[in-house]
Amino acid sequence: MAMTVQVDVVSAEQSLFSGLAEVIIVPGEMGELGIYPRHAPLLTRIKPGSVRIKLADIAEEELIYVSGGMLEVQPNLVTILADTATRGADLDEARAIEAKRAAEEAMKNRTSDIDYAAAQAELAEAIAQLQAIHKMRNRSSH
Repeated sequence: MAMTVQVDVVSAEQSLFSGLAEVIIVPGEMGELGIYPRHAPLLTRIKPGSVRIKLADIAEEELIYVSGGMLEVQPNLVTILADTATRGADLDEARAIEAKRAAEEAMKNRTSDIDYAAAQAELAEAIAQLQAIHKMRNRSSH
């Protein structure tokens, strides 16, 4: 039996995952973080992207898209507090492509720095969603 750590992924709307994992890969602000059992305590912000959870004794990974939030690592518990979160299988590619197009258009036609910053954030989220969708496709084709 592999070593595991309890993982909880929650957003303001719901709890998306709670269970034991061998490893958790999280999109930290400075790059991907690999969290294993007995990881040092940590509190950091996360950026839009895919959280990958390697479940105990199961080959498949759980994939959850997060739009940002916080990661807290304690000795026996990893908590991901997401701004918004969606299971990878529930992502809508057409909606993400449209959001990306709209954000790119808003960046071209900006009227203020605030509009530009909001459009940049929306573009980052749309790109992260599309990357999560492609990860899901690649995983299912193997």
